Amino acid sequence: MGSGCSDDSFLDFRAGLIALGRVWYERATSSPDSLADHPDVRAGVGKYGEGAAFSEKAGTAACDAFERRTGGDVDDFYEAWDQYRASRGIQESPADMGEDFDFSDPLQIGRRLPRLAALYLAERIN
Repeated sequence: MGSGCSDDSFLDFRAGLIALGRVWYERATSSPDSLADHPDVRAGVGKYGEGAAFSEKAGTAACDAFERRTGGDVDDFYEAWDQYRASRGIQESPADMGEDFDFSDPLQIGRRLPRLAALYLAERIN
């Protein structure tokens, strides 16, 4: 959907997916291709970085709110977050990146996500 899967693109996608709400988040985590049914995803065809479940602003919402509320900056936010986690014994767990595959290969994407590929990669897989 975002013409690739860089670290930044993935973070923006993850934030946008969460911003779609619990129902869509759970639907997409159990069946990623179901995102082809979401109206914003369908409307985002051909619009890289617009709609299509990408949201940098959603990903920075906590930091932005902290800055507005406290007058602190991004470094202050992460320092406060680290202190909060430590005070509650919250451990960072390693990310499960799932099965590895080539996100730049339209044929692999077409096999794994046929409905999304039909929307976003039709000209590249036919």
